[in-house]
Amino acid sequence: VSERATNITTLLFSSPPSLCPYLYRWLQTKLHPLMVAGKKQQNFIVNGTAPPIPNAANCVVATRNLRKNQLGGVIFGCKNTTYKECLFKQLFGLPAQHFSYVKNIDPGLPLFLFNYSERKLHGIFEAASHGQMNINPYGWTTDGSEKTQYPAQVQICVRMQCQPLLEEQFRPIISDNYYCRNHFWFELDHVQTNNLMSLLASLAVSPSTYMPQNMAKWRNIFLPLPSSGTKKEDEGFRLLAPEMEQTNHTSGKWEADVFFDDIKVADDGWKFSASEVEHFSQSSSKSESTDCAPFDSLETNVEPKTTGQGEKDLILIKLKELAQKRKDQDVSLMDNVEDSTVMKEAHIEDRVLLREQTDLAQRKEDGACSSSGCQSSISKLIQEVEELRTFKAEQCGKMIQMEQKLIAAEMEIQQLKDRCQKLESLSSHSVEHVNEVEIEPAEELQLDPTKSIFLVGGYNGQLWLSTLDSYFPSDDVIKSVQPMSSVRSYASAVQLNDELYVFGGGDGYSWYDTVESYNPSSDQWTPCPSLKERKGSLAGAALGGKIFAIGGGNGIQCFSDVEMLDLILGRWISTRSMLQKRFALAAVELNGAIYATGGYDGNDYLKSAERFDPREHSWTKIASMSTKRGCHSLVVLDEKL
Repeated sequence: VSERATNITTLLFSSPPSLCPYLYRWLQTKLHPLMVAGKKQQNFIVNGTAPPIPNAANCVVATRNLRKNQLGGVIFGCKNTTYKECLFKQLFGLPAQHFSYVKNIDPGLPLFLFNYSERKLHGIFEAASHGQMNINPYGWTTDGSEKTQYPAQVQICVRMQCQPLLEEQFRPIISDNYYCRNHFWFELDHVQTNNLMSLLASLAVSPSTYMPQNMAKWRNIFLPLPSSGTKKEDEGFRLLAPEMEQTNHTSGKWEADVFFDDIKVADDGWKFSASEVEHFSQSSSKSESTDCAPFDSLETNVEPKTTGQGEKDLILIKLKELAQKRKDQDVSLMDNVEDSTVMKEAHIEDRVLLREQTDLAQRKEDGACSSSGCQSSISKLIQEVEELRTFKAEQCGKMIQMEQKLIAAEMEIQQLKDRCQKLESLSSHSVEHVNEVEIEPAEELQLDPTKSIFLVGGYNGQLWLSTLDSYFPSDDVIKSVQPMSSVRSYASAVQLNDELYVFGGGDGYSWYDTVESYNPSSDQWTPCPSLKERKGSLAGAALGGKIFAIGGGNGIQCFSDVEMLDLILGRWISTRSMLQKRFALAAVELNGAIYATGGYDGNDYLKSAERFDPREHSWTKIASMSTKRGCHSLVVLDEKL
């Protein structure tokens, strides 16, 4: 059995890649009973350590190799530890070898997320960007100190929130994708995608009962440079993908142990890394678990409890409202002493009348008081009421006098207001005249463009810029001038013959080979001969009436090339290359020589430096910097770099 398995495995991996899926299915049919009886099936994981592969019989090509027009959808993978991060950052990722079909993802393509910990399929998502490498170079890592293991990435958004599907529910739909019991290909054709979407749509839920949304202005800007760790050059530098704002969350560090049914395939043949393989027994307990729900409901419906009011409570509320109204009336009358006195006496009168009515009612009920006593009390009360009425009449007279005085005061106030308006109109005319006198010299200020610093293009966190601003240090003034013909960032700029030359760079989606020059005297841009290759994060310098474009990269590889623009010939000429590849380097001219420092060579940041002397026509290594660095700046000051 061992010899037979070895021979068939040799046949499988010596066959063309397009035949491998069909040979593997035949191999599984013939040898699966023997392998199950003799050995535990192996499972492959990412970002883990595992012993070497004991045999290659369980390995399989990681893709179906569907063409772009055949690709109907893609399944991405996660675990419980990374599920929330995928949704929070609205980003899905797979290992690098899956980029062969992730690059075919266009915005709007249906996507699904398979949770290996619970063996459940979540959806329906859709792509919000094209499939790219390293949209977030540090996604699903513990602290951002190392590069992500899942660089084949796509931004996503929610198309429809549905309950997740158990594996026994969706397995019949993608049965053709299963190449063994618990492993399947992630590429879906149009029929499989439509069937999955129909099944999930039947389990649609409201947004508040299933999935957290991250609709804040999140727009993370991820650096296009990798970390200082070693990385393959072909996985190199991807452009900054414009994203949502930068977000802050307190959910702790995301664990980067996302589990995938994949194997990494090197470019030079069928080779597998020992750190990417793990026995099925180490993950089987997790893969069969379905006890946990994928996500708890975020909202709890609380039924309001209504308590009834008794009749006494309602009466009490009404009395309080009346008392509050009376209190408000009292406050409004407290502005003058006479008003408050009237209200006080009115209150006294009310209290007296109320007391009289109470006494009369009590006397009727008791029937104990004598007729003479009642008459004397009534006469006293009548006398008090008359006194109060007299006092009230006096207060009314005073109020009338106060109202007359108030009317007179209002008329005087109106006269003062009219006078103030006249004074303000006169003063505004004088101020406008003064401002005109002061502004005119500022508008006529003569600014010398040769004594300014130009700020060219760039990125403001939301937009790629084509603007050109000129800063005059002596006057502390910034002036906007004619913008470039296109947005441009990660470009290089050089000054030659009183003109500014800008070349290379990109717009966040592609690199440029275009070149344009700006003439400050005419405030106009002029197109120039293009570079020989598209590149960005390059350096530039002017020497001997020529412009040098040094190093850079195109998102796939780093360059050591140097191009020279001869204005007389009107084209770029390849000249002597640097000793090392350098991306995001810095360069400057000093004493007839060009110096290049730092950058990234595709594997690590550099601290080395080299010099180009046109008289020697060669690059020479010079003393290194004390620190590795890239994306830095280099200037000359007092004959020093």
